[in-house]
Amino acid sequence: MTLELQNVRREVQGAVHIDDVSLKLERGSLNVLLGATLAGKTTLMRLMAGLDAPTSGRVIANGQDVTGLSVKKRSVAMVYQQFINYPALTVYENIASPLRVQGLPKAEIDSRVASAARLLKLEPYLQRTPLALSGGQQQRTAIARALVKRADLVLLDEPLANLDYKLREELREELPRIFASTGAVFVYATTEPTEALLLGGSTATLMQGAVTQFGPTAEVYRRPADLATARVFSDPPLNTLRVTKAGGTVRLANGATVAAIGAFAGVPDGSYTVGVRAHHLAVEDRTYGEPRDGGLIRLAASIAVTEVTGSESFLHMDVVGAAGGRERLTALVPGVRRLEPEAAVEVVIDPRHILLFDASGRSTGTALDAAA
Repeated sequence: MTLELQNVRREVQGAVHIDDVSLKLERGSLNVLLGATLAGKTTLMRLMAGLDAPTSGRVIANGQDVTGLSVKKRSVAMVYQQFINYPALTVYENIASPLRVQGLPKAEIDSRVASAARLLKLEPYLQRTPLALSGGQQQRTAIARALVKRADLVLLDEPLANLDYKLREELREELPRIFASTGAVFVYATTEPTEALLLGGSTATLMQGAVTQFGPTAEVYRRPADLATARVFSDPPLNTLRVTKAGGTVRLANGATVAAIGAFAGVPDGSYTVGVRAHHLAVEDRTYGEPRDGGLIRLAASIAVTEVTGSESFLHMDVVGAAGGRERLTALVPGVRRLEPEAAVEVVIDPRHILLFDASGRSTGTALDAAA
């Protein structure tokens, strides 16, 4: 099956929920919808499934216009964030329930349930009820019930969001293997950039109901087409600096200046926005005399707030320019870094890790180093 959205728009009481979205999803593909809460992910999935009708535009499945076709007449399965199982039924009967509705013979039901249980490692639990399972096993049961239908389109709406960290990591590792074993079109919604990168496939970034970019996940991450996409695909939030290039010098909005090296060297004079992800910032204590590398961008700053999360630390810093203006940057650094407020530090930026956008917010063509 192929699924295509052509200029799909969805309005509710005058409010635009989905704004002119066009996507083509190929058979056997894994497609991630990445965006913040209320970006439009669930609404877009409901349009794909036929649960809602677009205000304008078309939905095409296998070359056929299915825009007005009821979800009951489509080959669709969906798994929600709040996993739903029948508490009085065994795991086997939960998985088998859609097949019984279809009226399939017992031998076929047994075969499909066994296959799905094997795929999701549920074989030891088939005779248990959902309340006797862990949260991860319950969610696997819900996913198995969706897969056993062998639907052409499988929609997963933040299916791991309510699980604890360990269970989420376990299922994240397994899902790509599960997806690869079927020929369905899979669509997976998430708010987490890290989850999109772990899943791979292709990613569509959403902001305020619009798809800002769609393509191979690693490519969208390394080559965001615009500032909006870079913001969606950054967690912690993307650091941005407003700069002006003139000749061999780049001046920040707060008055600080740096040499026009790296991504700056190949662009014309003018105004730009620099984007740097938090884990691409290095922070050095200025009380020690570390060697200075001329190939790096260095900015004097002072600590505002330090947050230690365990194995990592967030350092929130103010870069102060000659005119007294301040720019706030946040770095995510490994280990425990307890720096006191007002401590003098140096923010170090590798030019290979800079994303550069013009005055309209479009990328200048820069891309992150492949190792980033």
